[in-house]
Amino acid sequence: MPSGLRTCPDGDAIDFERIYRELIRPALEDTGMHIVRGHAGFPGGEAGRDDLQSLVIADLVLVDLSTDDPEVWYQLGIRHALRPRGVVLVSGSRSLDAFATYTDRTLIYRLRDAVPDAMRVRADRERLCDMIESTRESWHGHKGSPVFHLLSHLPEYGPDGLRVDAARTFWEQYDRWQQRLDHACRHGRVGDLLVLADEAPVAAFRAGAWIRAGAVLRRQQRYLFALEQLDKGLAITPHDPKGLREKGRCLHQLALDPDSTLDFDAVRSHYRAILQQAPRDADSWWVLGRVEEDAWRADWQKETDDAERRRELARAGDTVLRAAINCYETAFRSDHKHFRAGSRALLLMRLYEHLTGATFYRATCDDMLGAVRFAAQCENGAAALYRARACLAELEMLSGTTAATQQAYEGAVAICDDDWHALDATRSSLQLLRDMGIEDERIATGMTVLERCMERLASPQRDWQPRQVFLFVGHPNVDGAVADDAHLPAAKLETAKAQITELLDELGGGADDLGLTQGACGGDLLFTEVCQAQGIRVSWLQPQREADFIRPIAADPDSSCHERYQEARQKLGRPILSMPQELGELPAEIDDDYRRERCNLWLLNTALACGPEKVQFICLWNGSPSDGPGGMARLYEEIARRTGQVHWIDTRNL
Repeated sequence: MPSGLRTCPDGDAIDFERIYRELIRPALEDTGMHIVRGHAGFPGGEAGRDDLQSLVIADLVLVDLSTDDPEVWYQLGIRHALRPRGVVLVSGSRSLDAFATYTDRTLIYRLRDAVPDAMRVRADRERLCDMIESTRESWHGHKGSPVFHLLSHLPEYGPDGLRVDAARTFWEQYDRWQQRLDHACRHGRVGDLLVLADEAPVAAFRAGAWIRAGAVLRRQQRYLFALEQLDKGLAITPHDPKGLREKGRCLHQLALDPDSTLDFDAVRSHYRAILQQAPRDADSWWVLGRVEEDAWRADWQKETDDAERRRELARAGDTVLRAAINCYETAFRSDHKHFRAGSRALLLMRLYEHLTGATFYRATCDDMLGAVRFAAQCENGAAALYRARACLAELEMLSGTTAATQQAYEGAVAICDDDWHALDATRSSLQLLRDMGIEDERIATGMTVLERCMERLASPQRDWQPRQVFLFVGHPNVDGAVADDAHLPAAKLETAKAQITELLDELGGGADDLGLTQGACGGDLLFTEVCQAQGIRVSWLQPQREADFIRPIAADPDSSCHERYQEARQKLGRPILSMPQELGELPAEIDDDYRRERCNLWLLNTALACGPEKVQFICLWNGSPSDGPGGMARLYEEIARRTGQVHWIDTRNL
């Protein structure tokens, strides 16, 4: 937007600094936008390159067309040429007719003596907020750009296609943010991912981070919370293939859960919607085949004691079995490199003939067998080599000799890299044939080879997961490790400790549970000591590096907090995590309030990642409201909304 005091075409003057301070900036802040004010035109050097990058990649661009500044119109033209939406136009001098050729949302704000009209600025600000929200919500519908509106088949660019390589500042910050995401994914720290996602400057980046968080949660079997993150990402990028596949996997696992209300029809609908957009997507056909196969299995596996009854039910479900075969076959025909789909189709064709006596799959089997074998033989990628060898062994089991079958399975086992899960998946295919009553020497031979190797390997143990998570937050930590509640009288601190002890007793806290807090002197330290006395594991997540965090109490010779802190620290058994190391340093201009809120959000998301239903929120608080998404009141409201499991120790009543 223009700057300073400028004269408009109609001769009126406008103070654009006042317009920015009193109208535009407050409206953007009220809608939660991160603000970058561009220069008029593109200055030379790095600043100009960064301005161009911000212009084309920002979620929303607000343009003031009050003047006939050619640089402003030029920048608007660039945005319209590269992005289909995300522009709000404002003016303090032109009539609405000036915007007749545009499809963007427009606002005429009211002036008095070159500055915002004091009687109307509040209403203008509210109207501007509504326009910003409407523009943001129409992420995939309304095309505000006249270029994209008229040329409806123009492709839309993602962030990579809008990269200004010379804009080093922006992309260096992005690379550091991406490295933090990678680190969090490698260590399975979903709480880190969610905080970093919220801090991304662009919606597409946030979407990618939420989808990655959903993938990590899915691997941790937190399917409902994973779906929540995936849905947030897909609301921004609804056709993201990874996000759609991850959502399908979560839906699939929930359909397998007998306690879930989700059924297989919902999973089928999800994948069929994907296949309508990409009918030759082999991976989606493969997963839909798994869904159909699991739906078929679910009908007979519940009969655990009567083998003949299981086979009868399996035979009665032949329609669903054929649907699975069709999906696997289609996956292989869509991509001949997808040997796993081809092999699975062949195995189920053999099983179908055994169950029903129908022989119509024989010709198809003869046609596919050599093609699947050739595809598996051509695989040379290290990650897929075991699967290829296991596929070849399965083909020998279906069509070769006993000796060839043994040799093939031994060849696969030799390169399994001691992957117990991979061996178990291969064995389960043979077990399926045996469960359905197929007695064959080749099946027995393959089972023997696999089980001999699996006996040598220890069955993998799942990572420890807490039964309950006690999230404790005390008074605002305004000075390193010394919290406000540390200044409560000793008698009140003892009363608080007694109430924490009583509460954890009522909740059945013990060795199977986890406590999360910062470890500040005051309520955090009381909570930690009570947890350790009851055998509850404790993790500290701190807003600063530990040396900076504890400096205030280490410098106080009259305080017992430092000694208690060190004693509790030695009993933690878990490394202390610091926000700067795990999430990156905050910019210097960020105030301490957000630093505290960020750490509270980090604690909250880390707790929720263990399973929202497990979280018990305990706060030592005087009830005062606090602003910001990580303030005490917001934390209390968020967990109360999710689970209702909130416990407030009111310091005014101690």
